[in-house]
Amino acid sequence: MNGTSGGIVINLNAYGATVRLDDGDLATASASDVETHRDEYQRSLARHKRLAFEVRRDGRRCAVSLAPQLRDETLEEQIASYLKSTEEWEPADGLPAAERHFLRKKRRAALFESKHSSR
Repeated sequence: MNGTSGGIVINLNAYGATVRLDDGDLATASASDVETHRDEYQRSLARHKRLAFEVRRDGRRCAVSLAPQLRDETLEEQIASYLKSTEEWEPADGLPAAERHFLRKKRRAALFESKHSSR
């Protein structure tokens, strides 16, 4: 059984990481995946930040690898702050740049999820 699930890193060690998935199951992440995405794993461990994982279940064993992250709250706050500071550049008629940007981003995210959620 394979799929995508959210989870929080609860332990990092030399052999990889332990992740508590949203359904309560514990899963292991390989050392190579942890090294590739070390910053994200450490941020999740330190701040209890929820990440998206690709889950592979083989019997009772559950293994995960970091899935592409579609949402970064910090980056979105920075973008919103920048767009707010440039509001006076907007033409009087038409959609503001922030709305145009986020509508395109929402469409891209929905398209990505529709392509990758059928697996």
